[in-house]
Amino acid sequence: MQSYVIHLIRHGAVDETLKGKYIGSSDVNLSRQGREGLVLIRETAGYPTSVQRVFSSPLQRCTQSCELIFPGHEITCMSCFSECDFGKWEGKSAAELASEPEFAMWLQNSDKTPPPGGESGKEFASRVSRGFERLVETLSAEGITESALVTHGGVIMTILAMYGLPQAPSYQWRMDNGYGFSLRINPFLWMRERVAEVYDTCPAAPKSEG
Repeated sequence: MQSYVIHLIRHGAVDETLKGKYIGSSDVNLSRQGREGLVLIRETAGYPTSVQRVFSSPLQRCTQSCELIFPGHEITCMSCFSECDFGKWEGKSAAELASEPEFAMWLQNSDKTPPPGGESGKEFASRVSRGFERLVETLSAEGITESALVTHGGVIMTILAMYGLPQAPSYQWRMDNGYGFSLRINPFLWMRERVAEVYDTCPAAPKSEG
C-alpha cells in the first residue's frame, strides 16, 4: 500500500517576531535575515528535492519562503494553515499587554479564552485539523506521494501534537525558522487511527559515521 510523505516546514524569520510581538494573522513580509537564512539552509543542509506539490499558508511570509525553499514550484495556498488569529493583540508584545485582564486569562487557558476578536486555541486546533485531514485526502485522491507544507510554527506544532507518532505535547515539537519535520502517512494506519509517523527532521539530520 502506497504511503505519503509530507514535509512540514516553518517559514523564515520576520522582524516582528524577533521583536517579541504577537504576529498571527498579520500579513508581514520575511525579513532580510529571514530570506538569507532560508537560502543558507537550502545551500548547506538542503531541502527535499523530489517534492511533487508545494502547499502553503496564504500569508506572505510563507509564500515568500516557498519561493526560496522550492524555487520554480507552483504554490497551492490553503487558508486553513494560516497562523492563529490574535485579534486586537496582533502586533503587540507581552509587555504591552501585561496590564490587560483578558491577557492574563488567555495565558491561563488559551484553549477556551480567545484574544479579543481572535481565535481560541480550541478553534485554531479545530481549523488546522480539518485542513490537515483535507490535505491528506487530496494527496490520496491525486496520487501525490511526496509534498511539502510551508506554514507557521503554531500550525506545525498543532498538527504533530494531534497526529504525530511518537506522541508528544505541542511544545516538544518546536522548531527554528526554516526547519521542520517529515511525516510518513500509511493509509491503513491513517484510516484506522489517524496517525502519521514523524520519521525525520526537515532538512534531514546528517547521518552519523562510525
